[in-house]
Amino acid sequence: MIDPTGRAPARLTTWDEPHMTDLADCTATQLLALYRSGQASPVEATRAVFRRIARVNPVINAFVVLAEEEAMASAQASEARWQQGAPVGPLDGVPVSIKDLILTRGWPTLRGSRTVDPKQPWDTDAPATARMREAGAVLIGKTATPEFGCKGETNSPLNGITRNPWNPAKTPGGSSGGTAAAVAAGCGPISVGTDGAGSVRIPAGFCGNVGLKPSFGRVPAYPLSPFGTVAHLGPHTMSVRDAALATNVLKRPDARDWTSLPEDPSDYTIGLEDGVRGLRIAWSPRLGYVDNLDPEVAAACEEAVALFEDLGARVDPIDPGFENPLEITTGMWFAGAWTVWNTLTPEQQALADPDFVAEARFGSAYSALELQRLALRRGALGAHMRQFMQRVDLLVTPTVAMPAFDAKPAGHTPLDPQTMLGWTPYSYPFNLTQQPAITVPCGLTADGLPIGLQIVGPMFGDALVLRAARAFESACPVRRPKAVQA
Repeated sequence: MIDPTGRAPARLTTWDEPHMTDLADCTATQLLALYRSGQASPVEATRAVFRRIARVNPVINAFVVLAEEEAMASAQASEARWQQGAPVGPLDGVPVSIKDLILTRGWPTLRGSRTVDPKQPWDTDAPATARMREAGAVLIGKTATPEFGCKGETNSPLNGITRNPWNPAKTPGGSSGGTAAAVAAGCGPISVGTDGAGSVRIPAGFCGNVGLKPSFGRVPAYPLSPFGTVAHLGPHTMSVRDAALATNVLKRPDARDWTSLPEDPSDYTIGLEDGVRGLRIAWSPRLGYVDNLDPEVAAACEEAVALFEDLGARVDPIDPGFENPLEITTGMWFAGAWTVWNTLTPEQQALADPDFVAEARFGSAYSALELQRLALRRGALGAHMRQFMQRVDLLVTPTVAMPAFDAKPAGHTPLDPQTMLGWTPYSYPFNLTQQPAITVPCGLTADGLPIGLQIVGPMFGDALVLRAARAFESACPVRRPKAVQA
């Protein structure tokens, strides 16, 4: 039975143990049920989360802004609403964090960069932040990102190195590494991240979380990313149901984003338990071109995908039939970095992360003709995948080709396309195609590091992706790390 006071026990439990003993270990769904029954309150849950943050953040460095006083005031208001039986929204009282690329009223959004002046008005909420406030979420702080979200690990000259709660010597991935580390360590059950080439799914895979990249435009953005129409927003969560709850909130359109999709009135929690019986699933462990798949990752994912057959799906080994689109992704990404670079003064440029500097220099070499050719190749890939997804309901792959690697400072290795993204060949293709994709944890390495399984759906098939992920989760429950000791 959950202790409603949120007291931390001598040893924190993991999710594969039968009982929670700390509110910081509860999913959003569990917290809402406890609020509804009166067994716990938003104030108690928020206190438990801040106690956890105080314990683990000195080790994992997940947060760059903490707003305990503001959060407690929000939790008290939520508690009053629950006592009156009148929660304001579907996440009322749930502690939530926001990645430091996303505007949040009253808090600086420094984007992991020393080039951004914190002493300016911060009076705007991005759509994702606004929707969370409207849903009653208790905003607890902002999570670490590499400079401008430029890479798949989370380190920066501004904020230092963010670390993996499963093993602080390892990276949590990136660029939503602070977001993933926070959720994995029990520092709030939901965090909002961004994904331009895998930046939600990579760290969720490395940290053993659920991470959803919705269909492009399903979650509106403002301002739009300088890296263009590969950039998505999505939730990191402790469970698939939490991901569905969060996406219900985040997917409301916003006129500030001209690419946002029309209103989707559906509730992604309805039908979530309908399973995968009868679905056609393509299993592609190498996508036809991956040659660096770690053997432990391969074995865990092979075993995991067999669960879908046990659950009644038809699983066939099928590669989708496209060549590695790394050149397309990095070309478009480097052009975006060059664009940002040219908004900086020489003084600001001197403060930049060496990895971002390298990306901008690569971007400076592209001609307009070369970029247009990349755009045409991207269009052909998107059309190919639209047609492929008419043959199958879902495509399943590993999430990342390897487990989490060592956490190191910014600029530790000369950056090029291979060192930037060559180790995550499963993520960036589906930013180019804009399809929904989710990662769910499917096992641990011999060294105790999480392994992720990626489920990719047809464009606008977000509810189906969540449903399949929930079916897998029901057969392979998420495990959580022992909280890091400070």
